[in-house]
Amino acid sequence: MTSATDQKETDDGLTETSKAMLAMREQVIDLWEAKLREHVQEAKAVSGPLLVNTLPAFYDNIAEALTPSYPRATGASHTTSMSAHGGERARMTPFRADQIIHEYQLFRDAIATVAQRNGVRFTADEWQVVVHSIDVAMRDAVREYAMIHESIRERLAATLSHDMRNPLSLIMAGAQLIGMAPDLPTASRVAGKIQNGAVRLEQMLIQLVDALTFDRGVKLPLSLSEFDVQSVVNTVAQEFDVMVVGKIETRVESVVGFWCKNSLLRALENLVANAFKYGDRKTVVIKAAQQRGRLMLSVHNTGKPIAEEQRERIFEYLQREAGDNYADGWGIGLPFVRSVAEGHGGSVVVDSSAATGTTFIIDIPVDCRPYVKTAG
Repeated sequence: MTSATDQKETDDGLTETSKAMLAMREQVIDLWEAKLREHVQEAKAVSGPLLVNTLPAFYDNIAEALTPSYPRATGASHTTSMSAHGGERARMTPFRADQIIHEYQLFRDAIATVAQRNGVRFTADEWQVVVHSIDVAMRDAVREYAMIHESIRERLAATLSHDMRNPLSLIMAGAQLIGMAPDLPTASRVAGKIQNGAVRLEQMLIQLVDALTFDRGVKLPLSLSEFDVQSVVNTVAQEFDVMVVGKIETRVESVVGFWCKNSLLRALENLVANAFKYGDRKTVVIKAAQQRGRLMLSVHNTGKPIAEEQRERIFEYLQREAGDNYADGWGIGLPFVRSVAEGHGGSVVVDSSAATGTTFIIDIPVDCRPYVKTAG
């Protein structure tokens, strides 16, 4: 099975160049990671699973796009994988926007270097697919990165405009009272109040600087334990098999990790329920596999695809599009899935097209303990 976001089982039907690119994936990502740690200071302290992020899936998407007959024009077609990459960079790392651009440039160079080492020769058209895929992905990642930081600034602006009013009013009133004070002791008491207000403002400004320097987005509190993801998949599969007998299929590797079992169970239930509700009533497939220290837990259905303009929007709370079945009713379930994925230090990705069906992927570290705000 490739890591591509459509979760294709085999490389059947792909050209020799596509197959050769899939075969050298680990070499490319190893070289990219080494170069990134060498050239980007902020990458040095980031763990491997967090640094690699959604990149293996994007790489395999590019490999598929190198086959002209495959229904994927670029590595970024039909998927939110690379906006998820930018989102993780904003939430989980100290990367700047220019460093995201740099990492994609290093990624392109790593593909070229490893291909040359392995005797893989791209035609001009094939290399253009690689370059265009990376350009589109870079744009998507940086846009999501900027949107997340902008939302942080908006929340801060609203909070500050409210919370700073009280100490500012105190300072202004105190200054007026000092001017009217009949004696020195009265003026001293008022001056003390002004000083207290100034200290409160100073503390707010310190918090503002900290918040603008580090992402302090609210994360879903989780209760972590060690378990095999097979247990979660089996529970959900048995639950739905009662309602839709013979319509659910599992292809699950044994992956033991540290996650919140209840949250992951609820997230998977939401994805499977949506797959049956909005699919074409055929088989829904659940897959789970490990890739470079990350769990890829996916749910796939066939049927009407999600429109391109809705792929990002469906993860926002209470965002629905009138007259479209795919958006109708997805006001809470998918935002919860995203909260679970991001709470585990990862992302949720959707890949949807008429040719390949719809796949949702929860892509999270196998050991998420370093990245999680625990409950209680």
